[in-house]
Amino acid sequence: MAQTLGLGSLGDIVFISTHYKIRTFQGFHRSSADRWANNEIILQKPRSQFLGPGLDTIALTVVFDVKYGMNPRKEMDKLVKYSRDGKVLSLVIGGKGLGVNKWKITGIDQDWTTVDNKGNLLKASMSLSLEEYV
Repeated sequence: MAQTLGLGSLGDIVFISTHYKIRTFQGFHRSSADRWANNEIILQKPRSQFLGPGLDTIALTVVFDVKYGMNPRKEMDKLVKYSRDGKVLSLVIGGKGLGVNKWKITGIDQDWTTVDNKGNLLKASMSLSLEEYV
């Protein structure tokens, strides 16, 4: 029996590491910004008003490689479908949810690294841009 290390998940896509299958991410970057307004006052400096928290964003890259038990094309097609369908997903890392609710995919970049002589995608990476969905 292979030991499974559950790194986290994006919806039903589980980031795992076993002896025969690896699906993980790299380059995780999260940004947060609050919302502020400046109210103009005649002959004085504007007054700042806190409107509330903004939506967090996350950027990460997922690598798919047939040698780690993945079908890169199938894995990437699933994420593209989620994006095009407007599906919102929970994001869990280390057993803890991130954000206040769920996440939407706002951008996808694909890099096809290795394709065989029959057109089969053997290795690829996908950069995902996520934004909180409230």
